[in-house]
Amino acid sequence: MPIKIYKPTSPARRHTSVDTFADITKKRPERKLIKIKKRTGGRNASGKITVRHRGGGAKRFYRLIDYRRDRLDMPAKVVAIEYDPNRYARIALIEYADGVKSYILAPVDLKPGDEVMSSKQRIEIRSGNRMPLEQIPLGLQIYELELMPGKGAQIIRTAGSTAKFMALEGDYATIKLPSGEVRIVSKDCMATLGQVSNPDAMHIRIGKAGRNRHRGIKPTVRGKAMNPNDHPHGGGEGHNPIGMKAPKTVYGKLALGVPTRKQKKYSDKFILKRRPRRNAK
Repeated sequence: MPIKIYKPTSPARRHTSVDTFADITKKRPERKLIKIKKRTGGRNASGKITVRHRGGGAKRFYRLIDYRRDRLDMPAKVVAIEYDPNRYARIALIEYADGVKSYILAPVDLKPGDEVMSSKQRIEIRSGNRMPLEQIPLGLQIYELELMPGKGAQIIRTAGSTAKFMALEGDYATIKLPSGEVRIVSKDCMATLGQVSNPDAMHIRIGKAGRNRHRGIKPTVRGKAMNPNDHPHGGGEGHNPIGMKAPKTVYGKLALGVPTRKQKKYSDKFILKRRPRRNAK
């Protein structure tokens, strides 16, 4: 995916880069594969704001992605590569031999006219094909991994992400995730071969606040600029540091480098190696 950089005709334009969408082959979504996406404005069922800085933004339909791909041993032809406003990755419209259409996450270099298939047996080693881990050769790149057999893809779904299939021992397969975490999953879990499309999405620079407003993200006020009764960082005369050992949220909890995973979670036994901590020395 090429990224376009404009001439710096303004301060915002100087730091802006955009997607060229050169890989998109179809503009309008499939009508039967979309549904209304309700906007909450960051509020829960009681009307209370539980996620700050949400609101506005362009209207969008939600594309129904087939994460299970349970139409087995039936080849599907790629009809088009489409843009999805709800995710950074590209989606592919596929049509099965019996005429049924669905959306899947497109891997890198998937093009209209290609064929993909899902099976419980070993099939051709090609990007976009899906099969159980026990049927995949070691060392290959995978994405759209299940954590429970039959539940559908739960992890490794964002643009450019891929995991490495490291080992197969007994009833479990060892996977190295994009974060660096190493965990084991059942060998019966399904995974898709390849890497999620649009790996350059991480290099796009928003550049100005207006583009974030189109995404439904409102401006964020710094805690340092607030009063002491509004934020732990607030108060003082002029430009002062936060005056604390570590940054905190508006609610007084530590903000950076603090594990948020629940203690003694049931899946701890499946994690062989934790991901590297950002502030680890």
